[in-house]
Amino acid sequence: MNLPDTFAVFILTHGRPDNVITAKTLAKCGYTGKLFFIVDNEDKTVDRYIENFGRERVMVFRKKDAAKTCDAGNNFGEMRSILFARNACFDIAKAIDVTHFIELDDDYTGFELRWVSECGKRLLVKSAVDFTKAMLLYLRFFNESNMRCLAFAQGGDFIGGVNSGYAKKGMPMIRKVMNSFLCSTERPFKFIGVMNEDVNTYTTLGSRGELFCTVPHLSFTQLATQSQAGGVTDMYLRFGTYCKSFMTVMQMPSAVKVGLIPGRHRRIHHLINWKATVPCIVRETHRKADITDELAGQAEDAADAAQDR
Repeated sequence: MNLPDTFAVFILTHGRPDNVITAKTLAKCGYTGKLFFIVDNEDKTVDRYIENFGRERVMVFRKKDAAKTCDAGNNFGEMRSILFARNACFDIAKAIDVTHFIELDDDYTGFELRWVSECGKRLLVKSAVDFTKAMLLYLRFFNESNMRCLAFAQGGDFIGGVNSGYAKKGMPMIRKVMNSFLCSTERPFKFIGVMNEDVNTYTTLGSRGELFCTVPHLSFTQLATQSQAGGVTDMYLRFGTYCKSFMTVMQMPSAVKVGLIPGRHRRIHHLINWKATVPCIVRETHRKADITDELAGQAEDAADAAQDR
């Protein structure tokens, strides 16, 4: 099975031409489709990327031009952000006749399948050996569901094994997208904010009824945050985790706050009140018949009373 010619994987990278771990991981996991490297024109290592991966696979965009079309979320004038590359991908895809693409960071060390055992007591894990087939399934679901963006889970989502939040919920879709983004040029949207751009986007656009989801059966593992030089590490080290999390509070003050993640190693993080973030609409078909009949009866009684008066 082959992916359509109009699909591609985009690896967003900066300053790491000799250490694009995701490219090696995709090859190890059997990916055989189109692959491009998204690099900005201010990256001093562009020539090295071209030397390593070929001119035809290195897509260079003008960062300042991209910045003019983005909502940075602050007035810092900070350009060391993946925000500009994320949004530039839609224009790049159109330019190379790609209609569907997935944005990946450059530091993924593995892709894994996870599922709860039949006895329900263990979370089973197996390394993905046919990423192309998995991508085909995700792409089919993405197209049939008409959602705006679809993501893989992250390895950290399953800390606790069978007792992790995802496993306890029965591995359903989760209303968020982080680090990986399956998108279509036919359903474009804008990422928001130079920090925490993924959370800013799925909360803000989710509150407007756009569907952003993670299907957790396929997950990826990556290096620890801020452990690699290059990329956007320098910016996060400069401004700190509080500024990163607070940017989402500025976007969605009615539903997001900054707090401490509970556990042994507590740290500052954004905390989302999902009931206040996204629409919670129940289909009419799920309405209980007795409640419907009762409401209808009340309406008829009110109408009769009005006529008598």
